[in-house]
Amino acid sequence: MNKEPQYAALKNLIDNKPMSGFQILMVAICFVLNMNDGIDVLIVSFSSADIAAEMALSKVQLGYIFSAGLAGMTIGALGIAPMADRLGRRKIFIVSLFLISTGMLLVWFCDSYSQLLLLRLVTGLGIGGILPAMAATASEFSNAKNRDFNVGLVQAGWPVGAIFTGLFCAYTIPEFGWRYAFLFAGILSFLMLIAVVVFMTDSLDYLVKKQPEGALEKMNSLLNKMKLATINVLPEKPLETTEKPFKSLFTKEFKVDTFKLWVAVFFGFLTLYTIMSWVPNIAKEAGLPFQMATYVGIALNIGAAFGTISLGIVAKKLGLRKTVFTYMLSAFVIMIIYGNVTLSPYLIFALIFLIGIFVQGGFNGIYPTLARVYPTEIRSTGVGFAVGIGRFGAILGPTLFGLLSDQNLSIGALFTIFSIPLVIMGISVFSLKSNRID
Repeated sequence: MNKEPQYAALKNLIDNKPMSGFQILMVAICFVLNMNDGIDVLIVSFSSADIAAEMALSKVQLGYIFSAGLAGMTIGALGIAPMADRLGRRKIFIVSLFLISTGMLLVWFCDSYSQLLLLRLVTGLGIGGILPAMAATASEFSNAKNRDFNVGLVQAGWPVGAIFTGLFCAYTIPEFGWRYAFLFAGILSFLMLIAVVVFMTDSLDYLVKKQPEGALEKMNSLLNKMKLATINVLPEKPLETTEKPFKSLFTKEFKVDTFKLWVAVFFGFLTLYTIMSWVPNIAKEAGLPFQMATYVGIALNIGAAFGTISLGIVAKKLGLRKTVFTYMLSAFVIMIIYGNVTLSPYLIFALIFLIGIFVQGGFNGIYPTLARVYPTEIRSTGVGFAVGIGRFGAILGPTLFGLLSDQNLSIGALFTIFSIPLVIMGISVFSLKSNRID
């Protein structure tokens, strides 16, 4: 029996048939995991004012707390996420969720600035490890028709989690204190760890191309869950899996696009994480009460959820390249207006909502872009290294914003400075050579 055509026919069947309940469950788990990450990242932003007040922190020190988590995410994306291409997505999910749960739960016992920095680093390690694997998993469990939409939908889980966090913090922190918010987030992460252990499995693509021990049994179990006929013999293992995934990023086919993607993610993260980290704090310093300032942060993330979903819909008509470029240019204009025009409270909420749509919604287009540029056997490595390099921008942004704020730069100047990276990201994505993203 010719084994390679057997798998090609099976893969073609999966790509062209409606998604099974199990495939939908895998995408749903990735959505909830990303929602959980939104909770874990944004909780420090919503509680930052109370943390700073309790520990008597300057803006620069507060910026270091934001950046500590982002530094952990960078290390996790570069060091943990690529292992998913060798060990499987499921194992990386389990390791990452254990780190996230530990880092969040131990904040309950934290009584110093240095301890908080360390725990944010540990939490970031898990988040950095899990994010690229989610995009890869959602892509591999989707059929061809829904692949881009599902990868984009998973990214929408992040702002949904952030919205939930804002609403929860607006009630919990004034009533019980900021540590209770971290405790609750840690419990949620632990529950997701249990869900992954019970339900998650590696994809058919991974099992064929890596063929771990017991691959045939695992494939047939997965095929049963997807309501497809089982097979009697393993398909031929593709030759390209013998190459090291990292080296494959710099072959003639991928080298130019790899560098462009790194530039895009670096500058996109620089502005995105600055906005997400500082918007509630800026609103509170502008004179809004805690709950209203928190609602500004919620408006940002409601916009991000709409933006992420709308990007997937628009991309079906325009293609990812043009859609991301258009969103980034729109974000640039709105950032300039927000920073340099006197606004009423209603206009502040409206523009923050639009910033969420075009900044975070547009940035989230990078994940389906990465998933399309890189094939299965190097996908987690490609996504992981792009996101890892980008995290250096995420680390730099909030700290740089804090430093410039301490130098008394106006909000107008700050928003103008941090709008420019969005244009760079848009141009970088638009100039990609790969024909997989049109």
